[in-house]
Amino acid sequence: MICIIGLKGIPLIKPGDDLGEIIVRAAEEQGIEIRDEDVIIITQKIVSKAEGRVIALKDVVPSEFAEHVAETMHKDPRLVEVVLRETGRIIRMKDGHLIMETKHGFVCANAGVDRSNVEGEDIVTLLPEDPDKSAREIRKRIKELTGKSPAVIITDTWGRPWRLGHVDFAIGIAGMNPFRDYRGEVDMFGYTLRVTRMAVADELASAAELAKGKAEGIPVVIIRGYDYPKGDGGAKDLIRPIEEDLFR
Repeated sequence: MICIIGLKGIPLIKPGDDLGEIIVRAAEEQGIEIRDEDVIIITQKIVSKAEGRVIALKDVVPSEFAEHVAETMHKDPRLVEVVLRETGRIIRMKDGHLIMETKHGFVCANAGVDRSNVEGEDIVTLLPEDPDKSAREIRKRIKELTGKSPAVIITDTWGRPWRLGHVDFAIGIAGMNPFRDYRGEVDMFGYTLRVTRMAVADELASAAELAKGKAEGIPVVIIRGYDYPKGDGGAKDLIRPIEEDLFR
């Protein structure tokens, strides 16, 4: 049986906070003993805050190009400037939407720059500089405190190009293979599977959102009972190489 457990009592995170220690303490206060086989899902927003990836728009001076884009897109030029700084490649700018490829290689709206769930006026968060490294460091800290080595996934919420609605995706991974590979296995009718690789890290990220929500103040979830594929993969492994991308 798979259990999805939201950790309550996580405080508002500030730059420099020890997320591993905060997660362990919250679990203890909730009577939960972290296990090796657990998967700990962490919302990107608190990772970015702890790492100081926060910008006050009042300190941003927009470029001439940002001013132009902001005028045509009906957006705050300071926000556009921050988005452009976080962008590795512009994918689409249309009807007020800025679809960007981040410097990490992720394709998402506003290059991951976000105003939601951030205290303070005109404050935005950026994605962690290296989300896979962030996940590894949090996992290491949890092991130091508990002796246990659960997998860790950092998530963010993105839209999907061919379907309405938003879904949580894995942007940082430690302690697991992000795929469950069925290639070479035989299905129930004797057919040999040739292409099926399930992105289980993304599936776990989306499952965790059911317990987190967007306004409930639960940024950390423990998923227990899922036999995740062990390994040392990262979220970068989930990015489709540009030469294999049929949709751009």
